[in-house]
Amino acid sequence: MSTDLWPIAVEAADMVKPGMVVGLGTGRAAAMFIRALAGRLREGLDIRAIPTSIKTAKLAEELSLPLTTLEAIDTIDIDVDGADEVDPDLNLIKGHGGALLRERVVASMSKRFVVLVGEEKLVPYLGAKMSVPVEVVPFAVPAARRALTTLGANAVLRVNAGIPFESDNGNQIIDARFENIANAKELEASIDEVPGVVDSGLFVGMAHLVLVHADGSSRRMERP
Repeated sequence: MSTDLWPIAVEAADMVKPGMVVGLGTGRAAAMFIRALAGRLREGLDIRAIPTSIKTAKLAEELSLPLTTLEAIDTIDIDVDGADEVDPDLNLIKGHGGALLRERVVASMSKRFVVLVGEEKLVPYLGAKMSVPVEVVPFAVPAARRALTTLGANAVLRVNAGIPFESDNGNQIIDARFENIANAKELEASIDEVPGVVDSGLFVGMAHLVLVHADGSSRRMERP
């Protein structure tokens, strides 16, 4: 296990208080947080957790984290996840791990959404390095690709071993590469209006706190 994000994973785990409902993200940073949280449970911490993917649920079960469901709760106290890009206003690109829809549902239900990243994920504007994942129902993929191209993207269907990638929800993902995202909120709204689109990886105005690890130290970026 790579340990470069371990210090901020531990910092995030220390934010969890007894009795909390905790959102568990998907990806490398989230996996480190889950392992750090499991260490606190071994010390007696009592929590319930909501996973954002089948892969995350499997890891949580292996580490004996008690899982619950959205039917059993009304709100989530804290959600911890990673991101593919973070801009200066704490807007995010997420979803290159394929779990963007469930990640958004859990983040939207959370009182506090905490994001763990290395310094290389910080960008001056969204889209500087990464494409925007767009989850689409399979029937609509050809039409959605054309619509995303009209919006200015190089829209490529994500494939795995020669076949379309399938999300945990049974949908496919188009990776939409935009030259320059001048207004992430407007683009998010435009993508959401495309028929057949379930969600996009633009998470605008959702993160409350970003923990950044770089060169052996960490710092906080917090929404005012």
